[in-house]
Amino acid sequence: MKDSGVNAERADADDIEEAAAVFMGLRPRLFGIAYRMLSSASEAEDLVQEVWLRWQTTDRAAVLNPAAFLATTTTRLAINALQSARVRRETYIGPWLPEPVDTSADPYLGAERGEALEFAALLLMEKLTPNERAAYVLREAFDYPYSQIADILHLNEPAVRQLVSRARKHMAGERRTPVTAAAQKELLTTFITAARSGDMAALERLFTPEVTSLSDGNGAYQIARRPVVGALRVAKFMNAITWFWEGLDVEFATMNGQSSAVLRRDGKVYGVLTISASTDGIDQVLWILNPEKNAALSPAG
Repeated sequence: MKDSGVNAERADADDIEEAAAVFMGLRPRLFGIAYRMLSSASEAEDLVQEVWLRWQTTDRAAVLNPAAFLATTTTRLAINALQSARVRRETYIGPWLPEPVDTSADPYLGAERGEALEFAALLLMEKLTPNERAAYVLREAFDYPYSQIADILHLNEPAVRQLVSRARKHMAGERRTPVTAAAQKELLTTFITAARSGDMAALERLFTPEVTSLSDGNGAYQIARRPVVGALRVAKFMNAITWFWEGLDVEFATMNGQSSAVLRRDGKVYGVLTISASTDGIDQVLWILNPEKNAALSPAG
């Protein structure tokens, strides 16, 4: 009896170890799905942890395809989480921007395909329905077949194709052709130089006519609570806040697959700045200054 009890414990331990190995092998993809759905690394981490807890208590012997099971669980939980997150964001003070992820530190996030990862794309996806967003993410970022997406979303295949088509049209209709990664970094560098000196003429030359500056601080002191729109207005805004740069160190990093500036004060992360741009110039200036969103970024050095 004693031996049978020990053997049962060993079998259980081996089973959990195998379950953990399967899960950890798929974890990067699960996090990638959750992050693209929620635009929040912290919320995505919590969600993936919930998937792991569910995986432990699942009758795994009955699961024919663990990868499909875990992707389905992640997507369905993300759809539910996105619906509640949107309710919470209604009380957010000022513009809401995605939580940045250091993709140089976590390269697996964009390892399969980099789609639906950049800040501009995440912002556009906020306007999709949860099902449209899920279908778009699974298809565009992870190349899931329509039939599998249909199973995940409890829909038929024609309905999924329609969801993806609508999402693609929305994304393409509101976004111009982005510049290359090298050009984006050069524009960001030039923008920071001009902004620090308050050079309005140089700033205006960088912008598209309808450029928008969005500052995410959730009501923090001295952080703009409304979008600033238009080349002249954004240039004037930059000229008026040259004091902002005093004591700030700028360190370039790759966030969400694009060049960004990590702003540090006394060695601590103060914020993240990035831009989106087309061949016409910079069309978005994004300031992520909510400490909670930057808490996970690694310390200097």
